[in-house]
Amino acid sequence: MEELLDREVAQRYASWFRALADPTRVQIAELLARKREQMSVGQITTAVGLAQSTISQHLKILAEVRFVLVEASGSANLYRINENCLSCFPTAADVVMGRPVAAPGETPC
Repeated sequence: MEELLDREVAQRYASWFRALADPTRVQIAELLARKREQMSVGQITTAVGLAQSTISQHLKILAEVRFVLVEASGSANLYRINENCLSCFPTAADVVMGRPVAAPGETPC
């Protein structure tokens, strides 16, 4: 019997894919990954062009899976891409698509 991806790892990867299942969240993640600096909700709202409450809800979902890291700054929050995701997410996509990048028995990311 062929060995399947560890269930816990599969659940983590699935949560990552669910978090990116919305085009606005993909845009936010791409913006933060490209900028590679902290941004406020207002800056992200201006860049994406949607209501601040909508952006905040999307940021919450991205933060739950740790694609986005949040840092309090006074009364505001600053958001940045989680640098670990820049290597781990493509690895997860490769593994799910049958192109394992780790040695047998290793669990990538």
